[in-house]
Amino acid sequence: MPATEEDQPVMTTQSTVATVDVRIILAGLWTALMLIYLLGDVLRIFAGDFEPGRMQGQAAGQWMWLVAAAVMLVPIAMIVLSLMLPYPAIRWVSLATSAFLVLFNLVGLPYKGLYDNALIAVSFIVNGLIIWQAWRWDG
Repeated sequence: MPATEEDQPVMTTQSTVATVDVRIILAGLWTALMLIYLLGDVLRIFAGDFEPGRMQGQAAGQWMWLVAAAVMLVPIAMIVLSLMLPYPAIRWVSLATSAFLVLFNLVGLPYKGLYDNALIAVSFIVNGLIIWQAWRWDG
């Protein structure tokens, strides 16, 4: 006997949208920001826009290199903190740190190379996304 429509199993499809934890989104955005900064440094080397041992045209001492390293470590630390710091602390740390980096980079504008200015503009967008994600995070 042929199967009828009533004998067929009923298949229901359900649209499932996976939600991603805000911590993962923040860690990803901090990773993107770190890579943007790193790309700027690499391009600066290949473009010839840097002199070894000098920073912004002046001889750089150990303290200047330490400050530069500390600034570059900020996004790396924020990746770890995004995954480990409890809510709501990470929310406020992300907001404050991202706002600080925007202000820090605004002070240096305009930069020598067009690529540097373009990358800083992209970093402002990423910082804006970090601020937006942290601000709307309700825990």
